[in-house]
Amino acid sequence: MMTEMETLDFKLEINEMAKAGLHFGHSVSKVHPKMLPYLAGVRNAIHIIDLEKTKEKLEEALKFIYQLVKENKIILFVGTKIQVRDLVKEIALATGFPYVNQRWLGGTFTNFDVIRKRVEYMKELELKLKDPQIRSKYTKKEINLLKEKLEKLKLKFDGIRNLERIPDAIFVIDMVRDYLAIKEARKKGVKVVAISDSNSNPTLADYFIPANDDAIFSVKYILDKVKEAILKAKGK
Repeated sequence: MMTEMETLDFKLEINEMAKAGLHFGHSVSKVHPKMLPYLAGVRNAIHIIDLEKTKEKLEEALKFIYQLVKENKIILFVGTKIQVRDLVKEIALATGFPYVNQRWLGGTFTNFDVIRKRVEYMKELELKLKDPQIRSKYTKKEINLLKEKLEKLKLKFDGIRNLERIPDAIFVIDMVRDYLAIKEARKKGVKVVAISDSNSNPTLADYFIPANDDAIFSVKYILDKVKEAILKAKGK
């Protein structure tokens, strides 16, 4: 009898991946040697990623994510490049998971208690600004200064406002740009799932997906599949 995991079908099609541009890597001069087994060749001085390997690794990552969610574990989405910020926020809100889509703050995992205190301060400031009695004690100028302070705090912490503990896994869009997030995750025993472009070191992730991490369509294709796996696991 087949297990639930064996019957999972995420409908991964090579032609759809190609259409979304998952196979376009970086220029040959930027290749990471540990990505060489996942590359199919070179076109116009750009490495081409082997989509058969992408399919295989993406399926592994999706099954891992599915199992995590089944066990009520927490995944934190990390993507701080301008072109993927909206996509990261969208999948996080759609799945009910936390996210970081601005700068990764050093100490988010390794100094988690301090980060939580900043989040609590942000929440307190929000409540203060909503309370007419408290607002009446401040001048208009002071209120505006508090609003500015709150906006800056929200930019940093809004995505992790409900993160009460260090997550069980992180999903990283760009392994090079957000290396600090991966470093902190590995230090704290947090599993790393990541897109690994041709310039990345795939061995830094527990589950890596060889694919283009720059193009919006490529990232969206992968995140749509991740969202599907999460919602399936939640029975939605």
